[in-house]
Amino acid sequence: MSSSEEASDYEDSMEMDEIPTYKGELNEAGEYHGKGELTYEKSGVKFIGEFKQGEKYGYGCLYFEDGSSLSGEYIEDELHGSGKYIFANGSYIEGTYEHGDLNGPAKEYDEEGELTFEGEYKDNIRSGIGKFYFEDGGNLTGSLNEEGEVTGSQCTYEFPDGSCLKGTWEDGEMVSAQYYIQKNGELVKDSEISYTQDISTDTIISKDPLLRDPYETSRVYVQKSKIPNSGEGLFAKRDLKKGEVASFYNGIRITHEEVDSRDWSLNDNTISLDDETVIDVTAFYSDTKNYVATLGHKCNHQFNNNCQYDTYLHPRFGEIKSIRTLKDIAKDEELLVHYDYNTTLEDGQIEAPNWYKEEQIRCGQK
Repeated sequence: MSSSEEASDYEDSMEMDEIPTYKGELNEAGEYHGKGELTYEKSGVKFIGEFKQGEKYGYGCLYFEDGSSLSGEYIEDELHGSGKYIFANGSYIEGTYEHGDLNGPAKEYDEEGELTFEGEYKDNIRSGIGKFYFEDGGNLTGSLNEEGEVTGSQCTYEFPDGSCLKGTWEDGEMVSAQYYIQKNGELVKDSEISYTQDISTDTIISKDPLLRDPYETSRVYVQKSKIPNSGEGLFAKRDLKKGEVASFYNGIRITHEEVDSRDWSLNDNTISLDDETVIDVTAFYSDTKNYVATLGHKCNHQFNNNCQYDTYLHPRFGEIKSIRTLKDIAKDEELLVHYDYNTTLEDGQIEAPNWYKEEQIRCGQK
């Protein structure tokens, strides 16, 4: 069941032949009338609200056994008009109900209250045109299929700066799109290059390793680092604002076990994506002659860093890491992150290469 179905078709979770117990006001005919409370013991559901002549009428709220709730205005025993379903984890949906079902405009929010989706619903399913918002600042807009996923030839993925990839998506995944930029208040096609979904595997970093990401291209470049003995570094092509996504970090996807079992000399460009996966840019692909699709791996370490790693759901590369600024960065300034190697091992040792340990001691870092 989708989140929308779960949020509105609440009768599926109740034994409708169950006779609830009632506590509250009654009219002269002995009907529920005024404020009251219904309790469905078998279903673990409770309704607290207003009644009129034996039916839910006015504002009321259903409380479910799992901790979720559904509130709104009732007419003739059915939720009708604005309603709000709060999931057990704190995320919620605000939408328009007709006869107890989501039908009409709706917005979805995560547990932090951040907007994650807005669009239309039909019979509890996302329908029509919808817009998905991602934590990293990007968003995706397009027609929705029967599963509520973006599908069609007129879809748009928008980067945090307003530039976008416009083209064809299927089941929420990019098929082919071209890059547009904001120019004089209008979206203008940047080139005729077509981008397709290109998610790396445990052996292939990219189908087109020399095709640069257009968003990243306008923000960073690679040249010799200003940090001694650090090789190449990542630099700002223009002024960057605090909190701006400046670069992306894609790579081959390997396991933590593989990383832990090999020599640190092979882990120069590895970064943890999640509990299972590590992104790795091997020595071959660290050479810009062989790979430039993303350049985040060129960002060097400094304890006094001006950037940080962040997750990013990229339409081309899938879930990867990004480099996000921690403060305003001037044009031609080097971008620097804190590698934050593990320093809490049980034996007290630092799980990091020797150069990091030496730098840590030199800088008095713990």
